[in-house]
Amino acid sequence: MGEVVALLKVYILRGNRLVVRDFTSSDPYVVVKLGNQTAKTKVINSCLNPVWNEELSFSVTDPLEILKLEVFDRDRFKSDDKMGHTHLDLHPIASVSRLRRVLPVTGNCGEETKLRKVIPGPENCLVSESYVSCVNGEIVQDVRLRLDGVESGELEVKVKWVDVSSSASAAAAGH
Repeated sequence: MGEVVALLKVYILRGNRLVVRDFTSSDPYVVVKLGNQTAKTKVINSCLNPVWNEELSFSVTDPLEILKLEVFDRDRFKSDDKMGHTHLDLHPIASVSRLRRVLPVTGNCGEETKLRKVIPGPENCLVSESYVSCVNGEIVQDVRLRLDGVESGELEVKVKWVDVSSSASAAAAGH
């Protein structure tokens, strides 16, 4: 494993139009993986449009890995059913972080400054275009991700990139 370069905060916001895996509904939860790190959300019972609003944190190392997300239906008496999987390439948000260190955005990013546009394509799972933005000094990306391997379903996710050097500097400065 390489050197830790950042902290990635992953906000699992909601699921939309998830597939039925029980009789009439599902009990979904999300498993998120970055390299050898894994975290999961709580289970939302009997819901195909769950709202999690949960924050999961990961250490980002160099070389950069792909963020992988899998949705499962919790079952009490048998193994949990798969409800789809998706992924997010972290290169766009990482490149904006590097760019921001070299060319600081004036005004501490103001309320929101869009710094990079990411469009849906065959190499990603984006449902619609996404922007890497600087919001009140923080680098964030809001995404809607298509679930693969199933008939329907999307995840709404927000990622926030926190440089290890900037968080260490802020801690040293007493922020």
